Amino acid sequence: MDVKNVVAVVTGGASGLGEATVRQIVGKGGRAVIVDRDGAKGEQLSEELGAGTLFLKADVTSANEINRMLDQAIEAFGHVNAVVNCAGIVIGEKVVGRDGPHELDSFSKVLEVNVMGTFNVIRLAAERMKANEPMDTGEKGVIINTASIAAFDGQIGQAAYSASKGGVVAMTLPISRELARHGIRVMTIAPGVFETPMFQQLPEEAREALGNQTPFPKRLGQPQEYAKLALSILDNPMLNGEVIRLDGAIRMQAK
Repeated sequence: MDVKNVVAVVTGGASGLGEATVRQIVGKGGRAVIVDRDGAKGEQLSEELGAGTLFLKADVTSANEINRMLDQAIEAFGHVNAVVNCAGIVIGEKVVGRDGPHELDSFSKVLEVNVMGTFNVIRLAAERMKANEPMDTGEKGVIINTASIAAFDGQIGQAAYSASKGGVVAMTLPISRELARHGIRVMTIAPGVFETPMFQQLPEEAREALGNQTPFPKRLGQPQEYAKLALSILDNPMLNGEVIRLDGAIRMQAK
């Protein structure tokens, strides 16, 4: 899929990996719908990037809000043929901590946003993508999800986050198999430790230590490196049903 023909919905699109992806798509001549709960950042980014973007505030866990967002996106741009799911949350909590067991509500919330939110966007976007006119490659759409290396190398305190990202990994293949008959590809990127708002909350020493754990390059990943991979996935029609680790060969330790 030539990026110039892309109309992409990017969830979590106002910051971090999502923002970098929006910038890459628009910079290469495509169009992007910035979906985020942060209205101020979303509006600011859309104003900066101009007519190739549209900001729509929505919660990925809400069927009504995502349906409304997709309808508005199609009304503005004619169709949607790509989704990049970057919206997500993380909560660090031990199964048995000093103050008692892991809160069930926090575990549920992480799964609700990271798994159910991702699936909610997939199912509602795919329903609309299947009505698209196929491109020369036969494609009608591409869906890119965001997991994490925590799906494979989860650390102590990451039970909820690892479970949620493992869910994203596990549903990649079955959804790609189902949507293949509609000409829709489904891929997942599993980033390592990246310089995102999530990691900016950590002290500088902690960020540096995490970067040093990466064999090469010995640093935190940059959001634009995620975005470059997302554009490569859009461009290559043979990439389907797979999870790509984007992590500089890091394998996380237990803690």
